[in-house]
Amino acid sequence: MSAGTVRAAGGVVTRIDAGGQREVLLVHRPKYDDWAFPKGKADSGETDGECALREVEEETGLRCELQDELGETSYVDPQGRQKTVRYFAMHPLRGEFTPHNEIDEIAWLSFPDAEARLSYARDRELLAAVGPDAGSA
Repeated sequence: MSAGTVRAAGGVVTRIDAGGQREVLLVHRPKYDDWAFPKGKADSGETDGECALREVEEETGLRCELQDELGETSYVDPQGRQKTVRYFAMHPLRGEFTPHNEIDEIAWLSFPDAEARLSYARDRELLAAVGPDAGSA
């Protein structure tokens, strides 16, 4: 990764709903009016896994368990900087969402509904990598 690249990490958080179906968590950012997976910039000295767990908790209020690494995406952010984001599969342990200035809404959605709502093709690729049946019992 080049010196000018912004390093970030995030999570694809899934759970099993009351009917036994897997759902995925999306966040809405009012600043960009988009739907995406929770993510954010890494702090100095922080591993990608630590960053992903922290950012998911900060954005959603959910403390999660880190699972498999899903890969990374790279793009130019709205400020014109190159950004690389490493994503991890996660399972929620506890917590509760409270709207705030960065994230005003979250949604637990079926995989088809999440695919339709995601704002970016790169996020739809991550969703496909997790798949609606991966890890379900």
